[in-house]
Amino acid sequence: MTKYYRKIRSFVRREGRLTKGQQRALDELYPVYGIKLEGHQPIDFGSLFGNDHPVHVEIGFGNGQALTHMAAEHPEQNYLGIEVHRPGVGNALLQVEQQDLKNVRVIYEDAVEVLTDHIPENSLSAVYIFFADPWHKKRHHKRRLIQVNFVETLLTKLKQKGLLHFATDWQDYAEHMLEVVKNIPELTNQAGEDQLNNAACV
Repeated sequence: MTKYYRKIRSFVRREGRLTKGQQRALDELYPVYGIKLEGHQPIDFGSLFGNDHPVHVEIGFGNGQALTHMAAEHPEQNYLGIEVHRPGVGNALLQVEQQDLKNVRVIYEDAVEVLTDHIPENSLSAVYIFFADPWHKKRHHKRRLIQVNFVETLLTKLKQKGLLHFATDWQDYAEHMLEVVKNIPELTNQAGEDQLNNAACV
């Protein structure tokens, strides 16, 4: 008998209704600033952005405020945002348009699949994960995005001295992330050993 196992995901799609502006952004702006992924084709960041600037990735960018703020503050860096909720993608695209940001691209896909199949090794200067779903019930902890295997995948995508920046407003999740970092010897907690200040370097 063949057994099939359902893949555990760190998110649930609860999209709600799109505004007219968000729908327009998805229809008109995603073809400009979004990335259409094909097969297992790796992303060529030089061709994508038209330069060789450092690439920073935000996973789960929500409504795009942090992503577009960082991009506006640092035009010398490129920013790739990955998000699974269409209203957030639409909202981010509207901000990119309003601020005329040339250094932002977005992907509407599962970040785990994007990282595994499309991000070249040693290509990223920083990865940000702000306020990922804490899945606070103990039986749901297996759904948490920040796990040793996932962070080890991130490490293969980071350049030497690259930055991982994690943030949460749940103490339990913060302690969980600290344990994950401690279990990966290649990482150095910039806040100091056993300190909860959400940044780590490889």
